[in-house]
Amino acid sequence: MPGWKFVTNHALVLCLIAQQPRVTAREIAANIGITEKATRNIINDLEADDYITKKKEGRRIRYTIDPEMPLRSEMQQDKAIGDLLETLGWKRRRSRREKEVAV
Repeated sequence: MPGWKFVTNHALVLCLIAQQPRVTAREIAANIGITEKATRNIINDLEADDYITKKKEGRRIRYTIDPEMPLRSEMQQDKAIGDLLETLGWKRRRSRREKEVAV
């Protein structure tokens, strides 16, 4: 559907990375409907601002997100990206320590 969207391409890329940490730029581009170059630029933006980190695993890359990073909007900086991602369907994984405390 052409036209405007409620969620930016940066948020969509971040959401896909959160849901599939080993997703490729080509897969992201096809899923969102943007070019692979645009996807790589967004990934570089997210990495430069510490929203994600990349780790090489064989021939692929595994992404890790930091769900505690604040949203970039000045009006929303009291909210974490993890909250946005959960709204978009991401399931937050509990840390080993959180699991031990819950028992």
